[in-house]
Amino acid sequence: MYGKAFAPEYQGALTTLSVNAPLADVLAAGIEQMQEAVRAGRTAEAARTGLAVAEAHRRLGQVREAERAWKASYRTAREAGDLAGMAWALWSGGTLARQRGAFPLARRLLALAAELGEQAGDVVVRGYSLAGLAETGRIQGDYEAVGRLHEQLLEEARKRGEARHTVWALEGIAQMRRNTGQYDSAHALFAEAAEISARADDRRGHAWALRGLADVVSVRDGDTERALSLLSQAEATCREMKLKSALAYNLKMRGNVLYRAGRYAEARDLYRDALAEFREMTEPRGETLARLGLAKALARLGCDRAATAAELAELARLTERIGLRHAREMVARAQAEFVPDGEVSA
Repeated sequence: MYGKAFAPEYQGALTTLSVNAPLADVLAAGIEQMQEAVRAGRTAEAARTGLAVAEAHRRLGQVREAERAWKASYRTAREAGDLAGMAWALWSGGTLARQRGAFPLARRLLALAAELGEQAGDVVVRGYSLAGLAETGRIQGDYEAVGRLHEQLLEEARKRGEARHTVWALEGIAQMRRNTGQYDSAHALFAEAAEISARADDRRGHAWALRGLADVVSVRDGDTERALSLLSQAEATCREMKLKSALAYNLKMRGNVLYRAGRYAEARDLYRDALAEFREMTEPRGETLARLGLAKALARLGCDRAATAAELAELARLTERIGLRHAREMVARAQAEFVPDGEVSA
């Protein structure tokens, strides 16, 4: 049985904040409590409340502010001799690095966070850090390496009855199944994640689960209207909670659904909107996927073949450099579809 979802990253005086608290409110409360702790000389408290500041900035797409905040939280925790606080700060930094596409840095920071969490005896930050490592590998497309870790973390989350982490693991496994063509299994896992997150009042997890369901319903069933309805439900949550990254991925997925339905002009416009959002947040993975969708939509709408070839060649180099294996495969398929042999730039 799962309890109500909670946010362990909201610590110190902020533990009463809901997992669904508006990020602007989290940020304001975090700054206020952090400054009060600094004035009182309570360094450990300043580090813990500073973590919420870092996470609010990150989820609002404020990359530079998030970078400063997690580093300040780490320094303050180190000054206080708080190993668990240091681990949480490194987890935040590693999560931000992954969001920015800096995958080697993300792995280093998250591995350090897991190690410090184990030393401190904090099973939650250790679990979150291992989950971060698993998600980093999954995003890069290294499914063989991280598939078992996802399964292990799902087992642990189920045993603890921790709804939010269970939902995360289910969605990660579902995404890997979807990307390897196991649509029925992916649908079942996304549906379970949606059910658990709804019961636990984890609105962020529920929005991601609905997005995953929409993708599978679109690609497996060809049910465009059902997919768009699911995305509209998720979008309402993203906008209400100001989840900028989730909203941008929602826009991109809406573009995917419309592209599959042959509604290329509408898909083009959505890809452009998503691309602008990703660029504003400096999120290269999302930017790359939006550019790929846009290139395909434009090609369908009669874009010059040489321009399409050049864009796809650039995306091939970019995905190779960043280390996005699954995205690189998607680009290769687009090249095979839209660029005749001999016209793919090196």
